[in-house]
Order: sequence, then structure tokens, then C-alpha cells
Amino acid sequence: MAEAPRLAARVERWPVAGKFVISRGAKTHVDVVVATVSVTGARGRGEATPIYYHGETAESVQRQLLDMADAIAGGAGRDELRALMPRGAARNALDAALWDLDARRSGMPVWRLAGLAEPKPLVTAYTISVGDPAKMEEDARAAAARRHPLLKLKLAGDGDDLGRVEAVRRGAPDARLTVDANEAWTDRDIAAEAAALVPCGVELIEQPVKVGEEHRLEDVRSPIPICADESCQDRADLPKVIGRFDAINVKLDKAGGLSEALALIREAKAAGLKVMLGCMLSTSLGVAPAFLAAQDADWVDLDGPLLLARDRPDGFAFEAGRMLNAGARLWG
Repeated sequence: MAEAPRLAARVERWPVAGKFVISRGAKTHVDVVVATVSVTGARGRGEATPIYYHGETAESVQRQLLDMADAIAGGAGRDELRALMPRGAARNALDAALWDLDARRSGMPVWRLAGLAEPKPLVTAYTISVGDPAKMEEDARAAAARRHPLLKLKLAGDGDDLGRVEAVRRGAPDARLTVDANEAWTDRDIAAEAAALVPCGVELIEQPVKVGEEHRLEDVRSPIPICADESCQDRADLPKVIGRFDAINVKLDKAGGLSEALALIREAKAAGLKVMLGCMLSTSLGVAPAFLAAQDADWVDLDGPLLLARDRPDGFAFEAGRMLNAGARLWG
């Protein structure tokens, strides 16, 4: 009789480097949940970050995972997870752990098992937290000194957003820029806001409207592409995105794992949408599956480990804004 896989889940706390600030508040640490699926001689791991704006907590994600122990022991695999679990962080952690376990048992890397091309180094965005323009200019100047070629600015939705972008442009005159409004452009003229950012060289605007208000974008003629983040979690959200947004931000914690993310990317591209691969605050273990999915993305925003005070051993190396491949000892 085949050995029954064993599932475990634990919560880990990782300190943020300084403070990570968006329009919804500031974070000084992140709690992640690590799922481990083991059999004699092999184990697979997956890390996920709770989606706080969906009400997930590290404890609720851990409980969801532990509730799956009998199903995993009974032989449930990646193909069954979508029917057994809702989208979200718990399914992401378990999906990643099962991919990792399969890779280690087969001796083949995940990218080969998934039918993907061998991964290559990627340029990732580096996030500039929202603050007053002077502080954001200072942070941008420091990022430019570290040779980050792509910066992502968090905005607040108040009257200082243009000043923030102009300040970052002064601090990093040669960097590519994207901005993330985090649903904060409520009751604003989005086309006018976008037009004002054109002289700053902004190439993408993320989630200007609140979830549920996607209809506000139907008649907007923005000179800068608009990207859905909170408005697009998985494939079920594509109908409300197509025709209103130009791109989607795929995050594995939202989608519920690498398996769903790969399917979402295929369908989004077939519909003419561009793709960003993003992440929550996380360690290299958390972004390792996303690194595979990001190989053909139009924008990559996998700087979660860079924003922490420390990362896992054998994590990704980041060099001048380039994300180098992680060793197989970490994941997959």
C-alpha cells in the first residue's frame, strides 16, 4: 500500500525592512503560512501570505490547510484542489507544496513538470512606499543608486499624488515607472489623472477604482494602460475585467496557486490583456512559483523578499533590479 502523504502548516513572522506603506496603512512585519506535504524521503513546501483585504489571517489560512489533511492523506492532488478549496492563500500554499513534492520525488524541476521553458533572470519592479514627496524622492534616489531599472510607486488618492510621481522622477530620472493607486482614486477623473502622469513617463496604472466599481472604467480613454489587481483574482473575474482594463496583475495568493495562475495567464493573453506578475510581502519561498509564471509577463513585481529585513537561506539573489534564479534546494 502506498504511503499516505502528511500535511503540516505553520505560521511564521518576518520583519519588514523599515516600514511598508500603502494607501490602506503601514506594515512592520508580515505573517506567512508554510504548508509542508511529506512522505518518507521527500517533502514539498509552499508559502502563502493571507489576503488581508479578503479578511484572511495567518490563523484562518493555517486552519484551512489543516482541514485538508485527510484529503491529502487520501490522495488528493493539485487537480482536485480547485474543487476542494476556495481561491486564496491556503490553496496557494498547498498547491505549491504539491508541485514541490512532485518535483523532488520525480527528480524533475517544476518548470519542466509544468511544461514551461527553463526560467531565466527577470527584471523586477522595486516598490516605493507611499509618503510625502520628499521622502519618496529620497527613496527613489536610493533605489536608483542600487541600479533598480523599474520602480513601482504606491499612491494615496489625495491631492499629492502627482507631486509624489514628479518627486520620484527627480530621484530616479532614468527608471521606468508604474503606479499603484490601491483603489484610492475614488470620485476622481481617471483619464485626467492619467494624462497628468504622461510627462513623468508612467507606463502602467494599477487599480484606480474600488472593487465593484469597474464600470467606471467603461468610457475612460486613458493614455496609460490600466491594470486590474484587486478586481481580478482568478479566471472567474475575467468577464468583468475584459473591455475595462488593459492588463491584470496575477498574484498566486489571490488566484489560489501556480496551477490556477498559469491558466489565468493563458486566458487573459488570449483575450488581449497584458500581464503583470505580482506578489504580497513574502520570502523567496513565496515568490518562487510566481518566478516561473512570470517568465513571459509584460511586467514583473516580485520584490517581496527585497522588502523584508532578511530572507530565507538559498533564496533569490537580486542584482541591479534583476531577479536571479533560486537554487532547487529552496523550492521545486
